Amino acid sequence: MAFDGALIIQGLLEPKTLTETREWQPLAEGVFISMIYEVENRGARAAFLRYLPGASVPNHQHTGFEHILILDGWQRDGETVYQAGTLVIHPPGTQHDLVAPEGCIALGIWERPVAFVAG
Repeated sequence: MAFDGALIIQGLLEPKTLTETREWQPLAEGVFISMIYEVENRGARAAFLRYLPGASVPNHQHTGFEHILILDGWQRDGETVYQAGTLVIHPPGTQHDLVAPEGCIALGIWERPVAFVAG
C-alpha cells in the first residue's frame, strides 16, 4: 500500500467513536479487526482490535515486532494485566495468548504477521 500523504485517524481516545465509525471484520470468536493499513507480501500492518467481554486470541508467535496500545478496557496475558494507556511491545519470536474479560479496544501495529500456534 502506498500513501500519497499522511494517514490521519482522529478519535483514538474516544472508544465510542472508534466502534461506531469504523468497519469491523471478525478475527476470532468475539474479536473484531478494523484495518488501518496493510503492506502486501507479508509486510507491516496496523489495525484496531475490538474484544467483546470474555473474548480471547489464541496462542500465536510474533514473526516481527508487535506494538499493542490498549485504548479502552484491559487485557490479560497469562498473569499480566494491561490496562488502558499501556503500550506492550512483543519482539520477534515471543509467543502468547490473551483474553479481555470485560472487553477492550486496542491499536495493533505489526512489523510482520503473527503465526498462530496449533494446540
